Amino acid sequence: MVQNLVIIPTYNEKDNIINLTKTILGLPEKFHILVIDDNSPDGTAGVVENLQDEFPDQLFLLKREGKLGLGTAYITGFKWAIERKYEYIFQMDADFSHDPSDLPRLLSTCREGADLAIGSRYVSGVNVINWPIGRILMSYFASRYVRFITCMKIYDTTAGFKCYKRKVLEAIDLDSIKFKGYAFQIEMKFNAWKMGFNIVEIPIIFTERKHGVSKMSGGIFNEALWGVILMKVKSLFKKYKKKEHKK
Repeated sequence: MVQNLVIIPTYNEKDNIINLTKTILGLPEKFHILVIDDNSPDGTAGVVENLQDEFPDQLFLLKREGKLGLGTAYITGFKWAIERKYEYIFQMDADFSHDPSDLPRLLSTCREGADLAIGSRYVSGVNVINWPIGRILMSYFASRYVRFITCMKIYDTTAGFKCYKRKVLEAIDLDSIKFKGYAFQIEMKFNAWKMGFNIVEIPIIFTERKHGVSKMSGGIFNEALWGVILMKVKSLFKKYKKKEHKK
């Protein structure tokens, strides 16, 4: 039985999804793929449905009625994976900014003891290709900011290329995850870190997409900026309440 599931949210990714699917399913290590499409106007879901004729036992599709946010897409995928008892659950972008050839490296890291393996742009310097300098600085210092606020020892706190062991996702109350955009990546790491799971970063090279349009926006960034402070305050309040309860 294949234990590895790659979850890929899509919105207008028809130019990437065929090559990405075939690349992942052509790897020596066996993976299944779950595409979660938010009613892409460009017909991404239809492209995936056609691909399912070629890969009926390896490629799965969940269609949602609209653009409901990255975080809710992953939560839907995590629950789907847990129900089907996948042991290693990956999340990655659909645009080849995450190199599929790094999937086996993330898998090996979890097999060797990590509970959460992160494909990190910043654990060994700055490994980003074809981003304007302003965006690199924004992303890099956003991670520094999150590290400062949360005290997590993670260099790439906003990374979206990850492998979870199922037990991590089973331990986190997925229905309590509040953020839908950029901050979702931070909130999931923060929960895993608070629970004491072993988190390991491995260096990757992140490449800007060649096809399609980036989904990053100012609103998503602001969610992360203010949301991290709120997340930390709530965590401290819960910790305080537990101490008071024990008195």
